[in-house]
Amino acid sequence: MHYMIIAIIVVVIGVIGIMLQRVFQGPTVYDRMNGLGVTGTATILLIILFGYLDGRPEMYVDIALAYAILGFVGSVIIAKYLGGKDV
Repeated sequence: MHYMIIAIIVVVIGVIGIMLQRVFQGPTVYDRMNGLGVTGTATILLIILFGYLDGRPEMYVDIALAYAILGFVGSVIIAKYLGGKDV
């Protein structure tokens, strides 16, 4: 079971790498925002997978939820900034 989780972790890290390339080389701002969103989601999945490897997923789920809330608030602030409205 651990080998399967490790394989999934490697794939998720690969997805994060591809999305970071999209963030840095994206042709438009929307591509960069999409890359940031996918990177945040993949990072949440990575945190939970590390929790299963550690044997304490309940603690890591709480950390992942806090990270998700911060990512959502950050995305809303960036979207308002790009929209040209005051925050």
